[in-house]
Amino acid sequence: MTTPPRWRSVLTPAAMAAALAAAALASGGTVYADDHATPHPPYPGKPVHPAHAPQPAHPAKPGHPGKPMHPVKPEQPGKPMHPVKPEYPAKPVKPEYPAKPVHPEKPVKPEYPAKPAHPEKPAYPAKPAKPEYPAKPVHPAKPVYPAKPVKPEYPVKPVKPEYPAHPVKPEYPAKPVYPAKPEYPAKPVYPAKPVKPEYPTKPAYPEKPAYPAKPAKPEYPAKPAYPAKPAKPEYPAKPAHPAKPAKPEYPAKPAYPAKPEYPSKPAHPAKPDYPSKPAHPDKPAKPDYPSKPAHPDKPAKPDYPSKPAHPDKPSHPDKPDHPSKPTHTKHHDKDQW
Repeated sequence: MTTPPRWRSVLTPAAMAAALAAAALASGGTVYADDHATPHPPYPGKPVHPAHAPQPAHPAKPGHPGKPMHPVKPEQPGKPMHPVKPEYPAKPVKPEYPAKPVHPEKPVKPEYPAKPAHPEKPAYPAKPAKPEYPAKPVHPAKPVYPAKPVKPEYPVKPVKPEYPAHPVKPEYPAKPVYPAKPEYPAKPVYPAKPVKPEYPTKPAYPEKPAYPAKPAKPEYPAKPAYPAKPAKPEYPAKPAHPAKPAKPEYPAKPAYPAKPEYPSKPAHPAKPDYPSKPAHPDKPAKPDYPSKPAHPDKPAKPDYPSKPAHPDKPSHPDKPDHPSKPTHTKHHDKDQW
């Protein structure tokens, strides 16, 4: 069995080191035996590590096998051609119809005379008076109701005892006086604000043109007066209802006892006056902004032209009656078609 090249490179320096060490021990023993004054030989240095042998390259990976090709689809057979449409027989020539007769122009219609005014409707005849109905019978008088029993008097309520007087509240101790606050510096006087510039006056709008006057409405004829309606008959008077009996007098309610007087509350001490708020620090004055330029005057709009009056539409004449259609001669002979 042979060793690989890597192990050969490692074993060679190890064997050399062992041989050198054995030789040094052997020589050292003999020298030590001969003379103790001789110095030891220098320790041999480490041998130079040989370079690694070139390693073979890694074998290349085999490539992936190619995918199989898709099977070729078979060609579909072609569709059959559409059948040729047969030619229809030629239509027979229709006979020429005779020319339509020219109608003579109709005479212009004469103007109709104005219609007479409608006659006034005759007045309706007066309706006959309604017959007088017989008098209704008088209702019988209701019976007198019996007198209600007198309500008994309520017993007098007992007098409530007087409530004891409330105890007097003790006087509260006076509140401590607040220490005087330090005086704050006076407020600085702010500079006067600039006067706001006056805006230019707006130009006056042009006057609108006056609308044309509406035409006057035609006067309608006065409506005929309706006939007077007959007077409503008077119904008989209703019978008077009997008077209700008077209510009984109830006893007077007893007076409630007067409330006791409560003791007066003690007056609170007056609050001390608080000092005024301190003034704000001085603020920088705003710069004077330049005034805006005046807007230019807009030109006045021109007046719209008035619409022209449309001419009256002409009256269309009445249409003449359509002439009767000619009778067509139909051929029922099969040989002709």
